[in-house]
Amino acid sequence: MGTVFSFDVRDPATPALEAALGDAVAWLHDVDRVFSPYRPDSAVSRLARGTVRPDDCSAEVREVLDLCEVARHATDGWFSPVAGGVLDPSGLVKGWAVERAAQRLRAAGARHVCVNGGGDLRFSGGTAPGVPWRIGIAHPLRPDTLCAVVTGHDLAVATSGTAERGAHILDPHTGAPAHGPAAVTVIGRSLTMTDAYATAAFARGAKAADWLESLPGHEALAVTADGGCWHTAGFPDCGTPLIAGT
Repeated sequence: MGTVFSFDVRDPATPALEAALGDAVAWLHDVDRVFSPYRPDSAVSRLARGTVRPDDCSAEVREVLDLCEVARHATDGWFSPVAGGVLDPSGLVKGWAVERAAQRLRAAGARHVCVNGGGDLRFSGGTAPGVPWRIGIAHPLRPDTLCAVVTGHDLAVATSGTAERGAHILDPHTGAPAHGPAAVTVIGRSLTMTDAYATAAFARGAKAADWLESLPGHEALAVTADGGCWHTAGFPDCGTPLIAGT
């Protein structure tokens, strides 16, 4: 997927967890082979060329396509897997893959886990029993500086912006590079939709604030191109749990 994945498992090592970790890594490589728009033999590339139909693909491909349609409706079209005119579900696949990898570890008995896919993160449990995760959100314009720190036990964090990969997010209504903020971070429960919402919010640009405010179960923070900042009303202060009771 053109990025680095990492796993932080705070539970005692067991044979089941070791096996699940290896299985999750192998599965992520399979996800790349199936969904990469850069591989001509991937299912996504063959769908884009019209040499196969969704019904010819695996259940996971059909699941992702269905989720993309859900995200498209939920974002009023600001998330689209065909923003550039060619099928590319990458704006949802990475979050979906991280979420599924985390589920594999939890099914094997892990309770305190962070899975990080290129800065999109899914957390469960804590750094130790009763101790929440602390997540620093990097400032996109000030290297080695954090613009916020949030804490929680069960949450998803997704960031979209240009600091790492340049202008790679397209406006689905024009097909041109979107003129979003320097970065927008969305926090929720499931990384699949949280990742898609972050992509959609960046594409919306300045109009994203009101939409993000209306999203149930999600909060957001954005840093504008001139270094300014805006956030939803419920975005946590440093050290404050994301959601009451977490």
